[in-house]
Amino acid sequence: MAISIQRALTHATSLLIKAGVNEGNSAKTARAIVTSDVWGNPSHGLMRLPFYLQRLTSGGVNPKAELKVISEYGATISLDGQDGLGHWQLLDGAGIGVRKARQSGISLVSIANSSHCGALGVYLYAALDAKMISMIFTNGPAVMPAIGGSSPILSTSPIASGIPSNPPMIIDLSTSAVARGKIASAAKAGGLIPEGWAVNERGESITDAKQALLGMLAPLGGAKGFALGLMVESLSAGLSGGSLSRVVPDMFNQDDDKKPQSISHTVITIDPESIGQESKDGFNELAKSIVDSGGRIPGSRRVSPDDLGSGEITLTDAVVSDLNSWSQRLGLENIS
Repeated sequence: MAISIQRALTHATSLLIKAGVNEGNSAKTARAIVTSDVWGNPSHGLMRLPFYLQRLTSGGVNPKAELKVISEYGATISLDGQDGLGHWQLLDGAGIGVRKARQSGISLVSIANSSHCGALGVYLYAALDAKMISMIFTNGPAVMPAIGGSSPILSTSPIASGIPSNPPMIIDLSTSAVARGKIASAAKAGGLIPEGWAVNERGESITDAKQALLGMLAPLGGAKGFALGLMVESLSAGLSGGSLSRVVPDMFNQDDDKKPQSISHTVITIDPESIGQESKDGFNELAKSIVDSGGRIPGSRRVSPDDLGSGEITLTDAVVSDLNSWSQRLGLENIS
């Protein structure tokens, strides 16, 4: 079913407000969520909103949370998310990172005790709009085993980085073989997934999406993917002192709805002008070389979350049904 982007933003914002989140943070969160649908990444879009609403109304997410400064030292700042929604907290953290990088050339923002934040690439644009480099790391519930291991140790351990070339080069990927949201989408549709995406405790491939959602995800590229995931875990939960992935509650497990996730995010922002004037030319030359070779610049088809346009997005019947159920529960008209 097709609905307008503006309708999606307005309705998602209204649902979050009804769940107790203030208007400003609801609007930021809704924009982050809908951006994924606009990008053609529905596994991190409105499909996830019912899970956030369930956790908000069950106590697993604090709708009244604020970002509290734990410590601040020069170019670094440590924040406590008070178990709030990860979307608006990471958006605010990225903005803080840009302001600090303007002063110091580089900055690091650490956010502990937060929640799932959706697609990491959404949060690169504060830096990109300021012509800065951004690197973002986050953790989540453990789904990825160590090589040779039989139990999950790491989350999907996503990495995102934005390079301010023209157009920007955007890296946004999980270090598991596939993002878990893709499996969640397949599970909602009752479908199958390709072999190699997920495994059971014996290391055997799982192709049933619903079973895979409760199983383990294979690391991207084997040992290399696990090593990258280990770096992400260290630079997010390890650095902040937040919960390691193996004890983070799972948003797809109803038994965990009342439990705060205590997820950690880290944003590193670099102002290239603090290094040298040649950086801008170098970024543009690198991007041009990709195009000249016949290749496609990663992320070049994405639009900024602040410029989603006036088009439409397509939602599956299952997602529309879930959203309408929450609309009725919270006293709003259906989304469609």
